[in-house]
Amino acid sequence: MTDNPFFVPSTLVYELPPFADIREEHYRPAFERGMAEQLAEIAAITADPEPPTFENTVVALERSGALLRRVRAVFDNQDSADTTPGVQELDAELSPLLAAHEDSVHLDAALFARLDALYAVRDELGLDPESQRLLERHHTEFLRAGARLSAAEQDRLRAINAQLAADAAAFRRNVHTDTLARALVLDSAEQLDGLSADAVAAAAENGRALGQDGRYVLSLKNFSNQSELAQLTDRSVRERLLAASLGRAVDTNGPLAVRMAALRAERAALLGHDSHAAYVVADETAGTVAAVSTMLARLVPPAVANAEREAAELAELAAADGITELAAHDWAFYAEKVRAEKYELDAAALRPYFELERVLHDGVFHAAHLAYGLSFTERPDLVAYHPDARVFEVFDADGTALGLFLADFHARESKRGGAWMNELVSQSRLLGRRPVVVNNLNIAKPAPGEPALLTWDEVRTMFHEFGHALHGLFSDVTYPLFAGTEVPRDFVEFPSQVNEMWMVRPEVLANYARHHVTGEPLPAETVERMAAAAGYGEGFRTVEYLAAALLDWAWHTLPAGHEVADAEEFEAAALAGAGLAVAAIPPRYRTTYFNHVFSGGYSAGYYAYIWSEVLDADTVEWFDTNGRGVRESGEVFRAELLSRGASRDAMECVRAVLGRDPEIGPLLARRGLA
Repeated sequence: MTDNPFFVPSTLVYELPPFADIREEHYRPAFERGMAEQLAEIAAITADPEPPTFENTVVALERSGALLRRVRAVFDNQDSADTTPGVQELDAELSPLLAAHEDSVHLDAALFARLDALYAVRDELGLDPESQRLLERHHTEFLRAGARLSAAEQDRLRAINAQLAADAAAFRRNVHTDTLARALVLDSAEQLDGLSADAVAAAAENGRALGQDGRYVLSLKNFSNQSELAQLTDRSVRERLLAASLGRAVDTNGPLAVRMAALRAERAALLGHDSHAAYVVADETAGTVAAVSTMLARLVPPAVANAEREAAELAELAAADGITELAAHDWAFYAEKVRAEKYELDAAALRPYFELERVLHDGVFHAAHLAYGLSFTERPDLVAYHPDARVFEVFDADGTALGLFLADFHARESKRGGAWMNELVSQSRLLGRRPVVVNNLNIAKPAPGEPALLTWDEVRTMFHEFGHALHGLFSDVTYPLFAGTEVPRDFVEFPSQVNEMWMVRPEVLANYARHHVTGEPLPAETVERMAAAAGYGEGFRTVEYLAAALLDWAWHTLPAGHEVADAEEFEAAALAGAGLAVAAIPPRYRTTYFNHVFSGGYSAGYYAYIWSEVLDADTVEWFDTNGRGVRESGEVFRAELLSRGASRDAMECVRAVLGRDPEIGPLLARRGLA
């Protein structure tokens, strides 16, 4: 195929992939050539008769695989944001092949010998700090990939990696398929009583888009508790909606989870670790299983106590409606009643003040301008990968072009659930590349001509994901290995969680929270009530999160050889053992649709959100108390942390910002756990 757009670097601005020219049939040949080219480049490194040097070995390794990087970034983005049956089939086929390819690189004995020789004399090479760290990181990655194992052990490792890659592809395909299949289809608008008029219209539009004209469809979000549960007055509809969510992929993904956990434990043992969790955290900021286990265990008792207090209050309200036992599908509904009665807050009445375009331009972008001096220009002349995705050029405070930001906010049948950030082009001074990043959300698409009105949680998600985008946009490193969000998994959520603070800062909230019809600002008294209610529900939120984190931890602290008979039974026992078997609060993700840990990069790493929140809460307090203005504080945070990627130790970056080690106190206060 001579006209394959992946075969040469893009000529578009910032090397934006030429989406207008890319077709599904381009992927396979591009992957095949990309893998072959990188193996040829590796062979050239190892065949070099000159002794290994930093340039002819480490830098050459960094430069290798350019075509494979190009096609993989675009393919992975399409597979998550605009998949097709053909893309899913290709994912299933390619995943084990790509795993085998990575093994071919990391288990290349001649290549590791050159790296090992350089590592042995690293302090004598006169390298700058980033270059020395690059050598050390590559050496570590090769060791963690099995470079010192025997030939027989490496053969078994290759087989495990291939099977895990195939299973992960099957797991995410099953979640996507069953999430679509379990969408709740309703015959009348009366069944949606309690939802706002625009939400009902969006359900009707969703029905039309899914071939259910005249009916109303509530598509499932990727997490357990669906947002509509807070408003739906029909208890039977609430029950059906939550049951649909909790039952996803039980038959298909239960056995896969069992096998994947066993294979991960076996691989960890091959590599000299007691469990997969021990293998993972050895290369994270947490460092040890004990450190994570201690933190999570410390949080459980006060979180459950808070949740029990909340449950007692909700049960009283439910009893007034004749409900003798508060069920999981009742919690959000009665919690919303408490907010309305105690704080005079109506979530549905808030949505008209959070119109998507205003939140984006006058909220998210405005905050980035206040803190970092950024400005944004939409580029309709640049074609994205889907009509819903928009392209913005980002400029620095001095007018210098920084990169591209793609915004893809609406849900659709071809998009997986949740919200995430991808890097389509990673920044690198070595390769002369500037960043191209994308944010994906799953906001219900309104009826034609109607505005998209957001919930408060969706506003938070938009600010959160843009924090990841900033991490990618601000990247200022030499080597691709260190670019943007390529940081430890239990650190990567930290910048995005910090960015959430801007949504409630007075100078930002007042700028975007305006009624989409009248333009009137969100009333001051409503803002005050929102602040007063901010801590309400922390018991539920913390238990819901901890249940998922400890479920992940239970699966991945299993030793090699431990047999699990049934995924659902294991899940129930794990939650009970952790003290989190709270019937009215299901885990944020159950095992069978826990994409983060079974098909994403968060296996034994879902604890990262609260681990990162320790840093986040402390840093938000630093922004408020360090004596600098917002702009000056933003520059410090950017220069010392956001721009560094993985080119410097993560905790060194934190200490450079705070001037000290982080403290857990602000997190405990925020979550009501002090």
